[in-house]
Amino acid sequence: MESWEFGRMLRRRRDAVVPESVGLPTSGRRRATGLRREELAALTGISADYLTRLEQGRATSPSAQVVEALARALRLGDADRELFYRFAGHTAPGLDVVPTRISPSVQRLLDRFANTPLAVYDAAMTLIVANPPYEALMGVSTSARGIERNAIWRNLVGPGTRTVMTAEEKHAFETGLVAELRLTAARYPADRSLRRLIRELAALSPRFAALWESSDTAPRHDPARRKMIDHPAVGRITLDCDTLVVAGDDLRVMIYTAEPGTEDADRLALAVVLGTQSLVD
Repeated sequence: MESWEFGRMLRRRRDAVVPESVGLPTSGRRRATGLRREELAALTGISADYLTRLEQGRATSPSAQVVEALARALRLGDADRELFYRFAGHTAPGLDVVPTRISPSVQRLLDRFANTPLAVYDAAMTLIVANPPYEALMGVSTSARGIERNAIWRNLVGPGTRTVMTAEEKHAFETGLVAELRLTAARYPADRSLRRLIRELAALSPRFAALWESSDTAPRHDPARRKMIDHPAVGRITLDCDTLVVAGDDLRVMIYTAEPGTEDADRLALAVVLGTQSLVD
């Protein structure tokens, strides 16, 4: 790793980011022309101390996940992102691996829907980024690491989901998730991280292993559907869940909304307020 070059680029790009462009308020006096270290650290889920060591060249082995999170928060274009990865001692993911890059157009969606529950998943159904309203509604933490960010792990091994489903719906949902992952594996056969994810899921979940070996290859077909969310503080909320597939980047953008003026809209607003307050506390 060219640690000094990486640190210099990190610092320069941090200074160049306008706080409003990443949804941060600019009220009050600011000595920093761009983002404060604490602000960038919060956006990427790393500590301010680790960010300081990266900038000073004292931390020399950032993971590819940390590099991608920083590149995303700094709004790096393709050429700068590739250089950023090289300085960190990595090769920027190419066409033969599952894409995790948030494109400028998807970033604009995140910025425009800052008050609406929205999350972005990759083609392996691993969470890339979720805004605070999504975390508040679904109880999904962006501080999770590794396999715990994967929706298949969460549903078949982990704590499950707040979505209310019948046994038949749950079976169809799980079957569709695994079938979709099978198609993703066929599209990215050289992705070693994806192969490792599949091995880990098979080892942890007999249900996944059985579904993976089954002949069912039909992925989910629910780009727009109504879902009932059982929220621990406000009760059950019926919402529209739209999944937008960004074909060129192979991303899935999930957005939850309620019909204006309804009790569900009021409950959603309350869930977001309660959840975002607890995230700040």
